[in-house]
Amino acid sequence: VQLQASGGGLVQAGDSLRLSCAASGDTFSNYGMGWYRQPPGKKRDFIAAISRSGDSTYYLDPVKGRFTISRDNTKNTLYLQMNSLKPEDTAVYSCAAGFDVVVSQWGVGNSFDYWGQGTQVTVSS
Repeated sequence: VQLQASGGGLVQAGDSLRLSCAASGDTFSNYGMGWYRQPPGKKRDFIAAISRSGDSTYYLDPVKGRFTISRDNTKNTLYLQMNSLKPEDTAVYSCAAGFDVVVSQWGVGNSFDYWGQGTQVTVSS
């Protein structure tokens, strides 16, 4: 599966932004999906995931309550709605897909297999 993230940009603290990830090359609904981000000079970190059907989601604490992951299997697209953005959210955001990924409210099982090119999000103070 091929993935391409888009929707990044330069925003001010407190603003909102919605990222999209377009999938192609395979049946989108067969994959658990996730979002990662890599701040400048730091390693890439997982931040959110969603199950194949979209019924289950999981978030890490830094984004819980501010970010919402969703998907539209009819459009082969993954989304990340980001609200109340902070300067520390500045990073390159990438989407990921995993055929064996299992997502529940308690966590994510197995590993993601595919990553797309990221999109830059910059939050100014």
